Amino acid sequence: MSRFSVVVPAHRVQGYLRECLDSVLAQSHRDLELIVVDDASPDASAAIAAESAERDPRVRLVRIPAHAGAGPARNIGADRATGDYLLFLDGDDLLLPGALEAIDEALGMAPDAAGAPDVLLFGHDRVDWWENVRAGGDDLTGDPLAVTVAAWNRVFRRDFWQERRLTFSDGAYEDVVPVRRATLAAGGRAAVLDKACVRWRERRGGSFATSPGRAHFAVIGRYEELLAAADPADRARLAPHAAAHLLAVLDDAGRVAPRDRRDFFRGAARLYRTYGPVEAAATPGEKALATASYAAYEAQRKSRSRRKGVTRKLKEQKKKLRARAMRLAYRTDLRRPLDPHLAVYGAYWNRGISCNPAAIHAKARELAPHIKGVWVVSSRHKHRVPAGVEYVVEGSRRYWQAMARATYLINNSSFPGGFTKRPGQVYLQTHHGTPLKKMGLDQRRYPAGTHGISFQKVLDHTDQWDLSLSANPHSTEVWERVYPSTAYQALEAGYPRNDVYFTAGDAEVRKIREELGIADGRTVLLYAPTHRDYQKGFLPRIDLERFVGSLGPSYVVLVRAHYFYGADAGLRHHPQLVDVTGHARVEDLCLAADALVTDYSSLMFDYACLDRPIVTYAPDWQAYRLARGTYFDLLSGRAGETPGAVATTEDELAGLFRAGEWDTAEAARLRKAFRARFCPYDDGGAAERVVRRLFLSQ
Repeated sequence: MSRFSVVVPAHRVQGYLRECLDSVLAQSHRDLELIVVDDASPDASAAIAAESAERDPRVRLVRIPAHAGAGPARNIGADRATGDYLLFLDGDDLLLPGALEAIDEALGMAPDAAGAPDVLLFGHDRVDWWENVRAGGDDLTGDPLAVTVAAWNRVFRRDFWQERRLTFSDGAYEDVVPVRRATLAAGGRAAVLDKACVRWRERRGGSFATSPGRAHFAVIGRYEELLAAADPADRARLAPHAAAHLLAVLDDAGRVAPRDRRDFFRGAARLYRTYGPVEAAATPGEKALATASYAAYEAQRKSRSRRKGVTRKLKEQKKKLRARAMRLAYRTDLRRPLDPHLAVYGAYWNRGISCNPAAIHAKARELAPHIKGVWVVSSRHKHRVPAGVEYVVEGSRRYWQAMARATYLINNSSFPGGFTKRPGQVYLQTHHGTPLKKMGLDQRRYPAGTHGISFQKVLDHTDQWDLSLSANPHSTEVWERVYPSTAYQALEAGYPRNDVYFTAGDAEVRKIREELGIADGRTVLLYAPTHRDYQKGFLPRIDLERFVGSLGPSYVVLVRAHYFYGADAGLRHHPQLVDVTGHARVEDLCLAADALVTDYSSLMFDYACLDRPIVTYAPDWQAYRLARGTYFDLLSGRAGETPGAVATTEDELAGLFRAGEWDTAEAARLRKAFRARFCPYDDGGAAERVVRRLFLSQ
């Protein structure tokens, strides 16, 4: 008997089913059976499921001779299940990495133990056809009945399911009755896991949820069935949630067409007036249902729409007026003389104070105290500015004043708003990494990574530079070709952000590790993958809990997601995993780590300064090279290209550390050649060289 029986109905999902099944079979918790019910699908769904069954004995394919629908298909799968818990997953959705392990831990005990959950609800996220990932939106801290009504965001104890004779309905909204009944019946034995475990796919077209029609009236019948059979206490608890669900369906233009709204409302109102707390209707929507007033409902709907429209229009008008006033004031400031003692800094598109500009700013305060440094930050990131550092918010009046009058401009990306570069201003472009992936004009051949970039604007920006900072000859050559301009000179001084790797002592490293909560004697790995242009959201290509568990208790893994993905990596608590995505200084993390595990991140070039092991984990190297393009073959094994040991699967990666192959004489030989090629200028004095060249004309 398995811990989990995962039931997947399959009908017309051939484009998604393989990924769905793989997401289940790749779970770190392997005690499962996967039952795929082919609902007489006319496409290749059954063949895809059969392939999975041939490869993995945990997969069973059940075929239905005639199309029955998702509800009956799930029932057939549940009848054949043998696991302790049932999990129903749609054939176009995904089970997120580590989901079953998290669910198993939340369940916590044998299913027949006293107090074992009958139902466990969990979170989800959603992804559209553009692969934009966003949170599911459920509040898992409140009433379980308020959570999205779906079969796929909870597990059910199988004995409980059978004892209660729960079955999915035949037809549309097939999950409403069993899901609601199970949640009510579970009572105090309904548990909650506040973690996204399923990725729900929004289909562009062809799905029931995006096909308006009277078929959606079926949801009224489902609640009629539920409320008619419920006892008074359950009816009183369920009615407000039924009203909320019905009104949500009514408000959804993808479900109920305008011509059908009045009839749908009448059916919902009749249901609410029969079973709901009419005298105690709480929300405006419930009150409209209680009085059967379609006019009141429409007034509320139109009022909400008008308020949104008016608010949006006022915001747009205010924004336009403000922009016009800013432009007029900026033109005035451009006629004022430059301030020879003012420098404006920016980093990572105004995300805060970091990277090469931060190291230059710090050294300038020491060697050129007459230069006043002002940072540009976005309003969302101004809380990251340390005390005592002056800053302006992008787009503000003070921002445009500073940009108009500063003599020195230092950035590792670009300044916002399209500023006018004045004669006498000196712009230092520091960049923020040695290029492995194709950059600048080279990206034209790789449209997957351009995201609508205007290459003319790239060139216009390049023409503003006076100095282009370079960390190594490779960078100098690439920058000259992909950012072609006669306006700037290469400044081959090394990366100021890397100075700390040569100046930090043992005491500083110990302090950093203490602040991160790392005990003495632990081997610390920094896992820092880069972002993929073809992937939205942070989705690590490794089960981190399984990985660190295979290494043993002496290892700690610091997890650093790319800054494009927000302030955290969304990790579940684990004593050997530390989410350091939001840590202010990546340099501190490198100092704390005994080895770096990365894929294609430019962090590898900086970490090489420390002469510590670098392990390349590249499970999608071919896909990355084809989508983004690279300047050399990171996995070639050639000196000067590969920085150390290489793994392309999770098992290989774990094996490298268990066998000690991550830190061998051969890995050290490769690292030495890599450092010689990419770190020739880094020696701890880069910031001073830049400051003396830029501010002191030395």
